Amino acid sequence: MHCENAPCEVVCPVNATVHNAEGLNEMVYNRCVGTRYCSNNCPYKVRHFNFLHYTQGMGDTSSPLGLMMNPNVTVRYRGVMEKCTYCVQRINAGRTEAKKQFVDGQRDSDLVRDGEVVTACAQACPTQAIIFGNLNDRGAAVTKLAASPENYGLLDELQTKPRTTYLPRYVNKAT
Repeated sequence: MHCENAPCEVVCPVNATVHNAEGLNEMVYNRCVGTRYCSNNCPYKVRHFNFLHYTQGMGDTSSPLGLMMNPNVTVRYRGVMEKCTYCVQRINAGRTEAKKQFVDGQRDSDLVRDGEVVTACAQACPTQAIIFGNLNDRGAAVTKLAASPENYGLLDELQTKPRTTYLPRYVNKAT
């Protein structure tokens, strides 16, 4: 859950929860001291406290546990708050690839096209129920779904303006 008016950002005493220009609520893990104020102020309860020490005894990439050390993902230390990042490393990789192709003359724009960035949750979903994209791109699939009259955000009455919205599930009970 990424809110435009995020209540978790205003209560962080060390400014570890910040809002970037793209509308994502980012966590600066090396600033986080684990006060849990953001979790207490989040109406969606999407944040959790990291009790585990992922980096202890790691470093050997031949073991399955060593493969957790992914260089594309920030390794969080024990005692910080965690939340979904919308796979910002995949967004940055897609943006970098688009710029490289633009410089090489392989494309006419350095903008990321619809479908070039796929988050891990969308990639893992077998029913393709999760769509990720740029709401500013009028031709994107996510923009067409967001324009649907059935589109809704959770707890809209709080005016947090969540970036994650939903469509209803229809069940045919006639059969």
